[in-house]
Amino acid sequence: MNGILTLLSLIVCAFIVLAVPGFVAPWGVDYGVSSVFDSGRAVLLCAVLATIAGAIIVRQPDDGPFLLKIFVSALLVRMLIGTAIFIFRGQDFFGGDALTYDFLGFSQLQSWTGDRYYSGIVAFGRGGGTSWGMVHLVAAIYLVIGRNLLAVQFFNAVIGAATAVIIYLCALHVFNNIRVARLSAFTVAFYPSLVLWSSQGLKDGPIVFFLALSIWATLMLSRKFDLKFIVVLVGSLFAILSLRFYVFYMITAAVAGSFFIGMQKPTATNFIRQFAIVITIGLALTYLGVTRYANVQIGYYANLEKVQRSRLDSATRGQSGFGQQNDVSTGEGALSTIPLGLVYLLFAPFPWQLASLRQSITLPEMIFWWASFPLLILGLWFSIKYRLRQISPILIFTVMLSLAYSVFQGNVGNAYRQRSQLLVFYFIFVAVGYVLLLEKREERKRRELAEPASISDRIVTTPLSRR
Repeated sequence: MNGILTLLSLIVCAFIVLAVPGFVAPWGVDYGVSSVFDSGRAVLLCAVLATIAGAIIVRQPDDGPFLLKIFVSALLVRMLIGTAIFIFRGQDFFGGDALTYDFLGFSQLQSWTGDRYYSGIVAFGRGGGTSWGMVHLVAAIYLVIGRNLLAVQFFNAVIGAATAVIIYLCALHVFNNIRVARLSAFTVAFYPSLVLWSSQGLKDGPIVFFLALSIWATLMLSRKFDLKFIVVLVGSLFAILSLRFYVFYMITAAVAGSFFIGMQKPTATNFIRQFAIVITIGLALTYLGVTRYANVQIGYYANLEKVQRSRLDSATRGQSGFGQQNDVSTGEGALSTIPLGLVYLLFAPFPWQLASLRQSITLPEMIFWWASFPLLILGLWFSIKYRLRQISPILIFTVMLSLAYSVFQGNVGNAYRQRSQLLVFYFIFVAVGYVLLLEKREERKRRELAEPASISDRIVTTPLSRR
């Protein structure tokens, strides 16, 4: 299997280098160098990052070879999808934000060199959005290899594939079950929408990666105070803040809440350790200027009237809006919107909403997701009943973000895209539900096989005993 994956990796890399040359970038930018050189640089960056990630993954004491196979397979799928989107100019169709980040990232790079014109563009762009982390990430990649959107896509492909490994580690830590962990990793690695969003130059891939990394670091810190995982957790939280600020507040609340609840048995030692971890994280985030940034963001965005304007804008955009009549500018209105918003967040697009090609191609994965939902309920019930403390960071975060999106999302497309931030954790509970049913079926078969044997024993022994 390792030999096959190695051969496939070489074939995919060679195909990308040969398929991209002579191709004009879809946004009409002239890099000033040959396209062969650009695709080669993108593949080289991907290979370096994948090698580093693979070296870390294969050293995992729990199922390292399996994780490496999942990682490489997931990466190759994402590279092929990303290359197809790049070649066939599919950025506008699948995610036009990628072109915006390409332009702003290049502008940020030029600003670092002292270009006043681009400095003004960067300042204007920063005033109109909150994704400065993605802009700086793109600029950093361009600083290393030159302007190359394909390289950004491959960077996201690497961390998208690595997300499956992190979800495996989270599931294994909580449930201590190889089947649950493997199935969780497999679904995250190959579920179509998760593949799609992490194959492009969008911020969705990094957001999901750092969310999973935050949860994993939190679970590791529940065992012992470890400075390494403190650094990982603080870095992940700060990265989330730079990518999507409101998600940062929810994941931070989930992390802090899980430490206060306690993921281990309530003892004096555990309480002191958890309290020390929370204080350390708080001081580190304060040092990074999070509180100052939070005051500005909360003061501007913590206003239901602004949320209502944003929601109404998305709800009236195109033919995929919903709940235009809902008013979330008041607390009562926001609460009344939750049921409908939650249904759309979890299950949209519905079959009667598939009015375009972009919506229709989601049908196969939506059928899989709808069929998996009963397993999600079963797995969630089991987890709450037997693993409540252990799943507390995952549970708190998913509930908070699900409710938040159900309030201010008014567009089917946006709900479908934002769901990826929750799916990676939902699939853990889906895996739990599936394994529960599988184990019950296996137990029933064992009983059925044991039953005839016991009956035959009685038939033979009873007459003999009577003699």
